[in-house]
Amino acid sequence: MNAPDLVAGEVLRQFRVIFGAVRQHYQGVEKACGVSGAQIWAMAALRESPGLKVSELAQTLSIHPSTASNLLDKIEKAGLIRRERNSTDQRVVRLYLTEAGDRALENAPRPLTGILTHALGCLSADTLNRLNTDLSSLIAHMDTANARDAQTPLSGI
Repeated sequence: MNAPDLVAGEVLRQFRVIFGAVRQHYQGVEKACGVSGAQIWAMAALRESPGLKVSELAQTLSIHPSTASNLLDKIEKAGLIRRERNSTDQRVVRLYLTEAGDRALENAPRPLTGILTHALGCLSADTLNRLNTDLSSLIAHMDTANARDAQTPLSGI
């Protein structure tokens, strides 16, 4: 095997380690709380900023607003969040954690944002810029890559 093939194999192994760690973390979240990692992250954002609108939450989670809405439907049905309409403008819906949602967050494995998001937040700006450039280059070589996938949580909804 030549050197580029060896390096490509090592990069592939590193991706497997990352995906395995993310999968393991999200399985732990699901087992401890009964909800997905993306749902816990959304709930953590609502704990930090009570009263967010769906569009604001979507921006915080870097997902599409319709994806955020679907995510919220599931945790609302579970009684973990509530939606409140503004009395002066009924179109404005604000989101809040319920007591049950707060308890679920207390039981959730840390970090609440997920291990990949947390790890990325620990990197320097220079490292993040290099990683972003390099991953963009990698994606450009993937014929089936779909840009819409960028707005879907890793843990599913």
